[in-house]
Amino acid sequence: MNIEDFSNDLFSLAGRVAIVTGGNTGLGRAFTVALAAAGADIFVAALTDDDGTTRRLVEERGGRYEFMGADIAERGIPGRVVSECVARLGSIDILINSAGICLLADVDDFDRELWDPMLAVNLTAAFELAHEAGKRMARNGGGKIINIASLFSFLGGRSSPAYAATKAGIVGFTKAYCDELAGRGIQVNAIAPGYFATAITEATRSDDDASRRVIEHIPAGRWGDPADLMGAVVFLASRASDYVNGHVLVVDGGYLVR
Repeated sequence: MNIEDFSNDLFSLAGRVAIVTGGNTGLGRAFTVALAAAGADIFVAALTDDDGTTRRLVEERGGRYEFMGADIAERGIPGRVVSECVARLGSIDILINSAGICLLADVDDFDRELWDPMLAVNLTAAFELAHEAGKRMARNGGGKIINIASLFSFLGGRSSPAYAATKAGIVGFTKAYCDELAGRGIQVNAIAPGYFATAITEATRSDDDASRRVIEHIPAGRWGDPADLMGAVVFLASRASDYVNGHVLVVDGGYLVR
């Protein structure tokens, strides 16, 4: 591409197929809807389906929607997710490793019973999905892998050392896979969301003092809305980011600058 070729079509995802894990709740739903609005067909893998809202939002934007109930932490299931996506929608061009869990406990009580499932979902499943999808993308001439990191990729994770460890691991994994796959036409990048208004943060947001402390640390002066992530995911999933490799795009309202 050269300067004369630039147009808004670079952001189009028409004809592309995206897997979004955990794509029917929270931030995952925002990723799903954004990709569909840009023209992609969507394959969501999650433990349970929702009430039909996500399907409606995708289909209203002209996309096809397929759902697979899957525990991606179970060994071998990520490979089945990729195979099922290809069987139903014809290809896999974009992978969004969005599914994640955050279990909390004081440091003295945070043991392997809490640590192990978080490693399995947040890090190992993301690796296995990228491994399976990456092989197919390489055979097809390219693709996009977008991992979901966190502010806690860079900060300590009080009450959840496993969350901080897995999200820091996601950044390292993103860079390692970029180094391996960039030459095959596959861009591997990550998005690190800041403090967003979702069900996971409801307890903090409903505590006036706790919410105020968060907002005072954010230059933008507010909690993030899931819609604030939609442009970022479309950019990283589209041809507009074809020379962006191994990058962690922080979307935090400026939290990290303070």
